[in-house]
Amino acid sequence: MHIFDPRFAPSPHWRRQPPDAPVAAYRLLQARLGTSRAVVVTPSTYGTDNRCTLDALAQLGDTARGVAVVDADVTSAELARLAEQGVCGLRVNFVSPQSWGTTTADMLRALGDKVAPLGWHVQVFAHPEQLIALAPVIEALPVPAVVDHLGRVDPAEGSASEALVLLTQWLATGRVWVKLSGAYMRSRTGGPGYDDTVALGQALVRAAPDRLVWGSDWPHTTEPPGSVDDAALVDLLLRWCAGDAALMDRVLVDNPARLYGFDLPPA
Repeated sequence: MHIFDPRFAPSPHWRRQPPDAPVAAYRLLQARLGTSRAVVVTPSTYGTDNRCTLDALAQLGDTARGVAVVDADVTSAELARLAEQGVCGLRVNFVSPQSWGTTTADMLRALGDKVAPLGWHVQVFAHPEQLIALAPVIEALPVPAVVDHLGRVDPAEGSASEALVLLTQWLATGRVWVKLSGAYMRSRTGGPGYDDTVALGQALVRAAPDRLVWGSDWPHTTEPPGSVDDAALVDLLLRWCAGDAALMDRVLVDNPARLYGFDLPPA
């Protein structure tokens, strides 16, 4: 999820007005859904300024981890400073406008090398055709890669999707994870059920239930305000898990504990 706090100014490159989505509002959502942990991802809105994310991590404490955005020139000292405050990964975005301009394969490669000593992961947000083009780089990364938002695979393509075939191959290697999130980004049937994404989600769960994590993508900045029901997204996850509550627990509890370094709760 993302935090947007008016105390922190958007990057000059960002033209849209960010929503008002502070930690206090997210805690209300947690109470509604029954969740207790969070992974705060710096949105493209703030460019490489991670202060809003770091402030959220300080408020949320040990129940939260962060995924930061940096440019290719980031220093090891800055990465160490981020690590001390709960950051455990970097987001590399090939889709949204970025403060540095165009994101390149060389940038992804360089950042993977820089975070390898920290044991971090790299979260990759890309269009399906970009994932296919980036395959040699992603497969050679010295750290785990987390493919964001279902790889933006078009659910209408079904099992014929070249990107879906690639994702299932990557999942089998044990080096790549997929985030089950952003169902609304390519859905044609729309909410609250996003029915056309069920087969896609189930295919990924069958491929590697141990290397999937879930994200709400709150506050859903790609969608009209108030159009997404977060409780319906949890119901959709259960459908992706074919109604198997144990699989759902794995995606929501066990897998993120390993990827983000959370302590597992008592059995």
